[in-house]
Amino acid sequence: MELFDKLVYYLSYPLVQYALVVGVLIALCSSLLGVTLVLKRLSFIGDGLSHVAFGAMAFAVVLNFSNQMLLILPVTVLVAILLLCTGKNTKIKGDAAIAMLSVGALALGYLVLNIFPEMVKSGNVAGDVCSTLFGSASLLTLSSKDVWLCIGLSVFVIGVFVFFYHKLFAITFDEDFAAATGVKVQAYNILLATVIAVVIVLAMKLVGSLLISALIIFPTMSAMRVFKSFKNVIVCSACISVVCALTGMLVSILFSTPVGATVVAADMVAFGIFALIGALKG
Repeated sequence: MELFDKLVYYLSYPLVQYALVVGVLIALCSSLLGVTLVLKRLSFIGDGLSHVAFGAMAFAVVLNFSNQMLLILPVTVLVAILLLCTGKNTKIKGDAAIAMLSVGALALGYLVLNIFPEMVKSGNVAGDVCSTLFGSASLLTLSSKDVWLCIGLSVFVIGVFVFFYHKLFAITFDEDFAAATGVKVQAYNILLATVIAVVIVLAMKLVGSLLISALIIFPTMSAMRVFKSFKNVIVCSACISVVCALTGMLVSILFSTPVGATVVAADMVAFGIFALIGALKG
């Protein structure tokens, strides 16, 4: 009863309500894209793009951008398009390109912040970097403007997935066959890359750049333990992701644990449960 009263008390605050809304939307968007990325063998593109976003954030801080999103989002979208649309035509292929971008952007961002520490408003470079990498309590300090921005971007992501479901399905399983049937594969890959970049930038607030892949991979892999059809996996993955995000955030609020790590821990528990169910089903 004491925990319940404490939870009701915290939920009465608009900031906590904002955080829960944003967390659920981010988890939902991540799970929708997760199925496509896992099946296209691009699970770790989340890591690569999140580190690119971190590097862009570092430059936005040093350049004193009033709205960091004006630099972070375009840079992340551009890199996502390059990874998805030129992977077959470059000498450095998929996983190698992602690994190089991931490590390079992370190192460059951290280097820039340490060279210009006076530009970090909090004055604590190590603290800011840690919170960006692993998520922080900044999720509980969202303004109504931040929430509406997140809602708008989430509606865009969900809308793209719903309206172009069949095209995304086609390019997920066989791009060559899709192209032969008249699907504009390159255009849809660009659209997919843009949506991925938007989700990555949003997810940095929830779990930090190092844990973003968990939001993409765990719900999808959990659903695949039990279901086999594309549609069933998507629906199950979305449900798992939303429940785990809510659970992780509420536990974090009640017990003062790190938000990102707690959400990922909830996803890991869900994966264990679904793996057991899958094993029992045979």
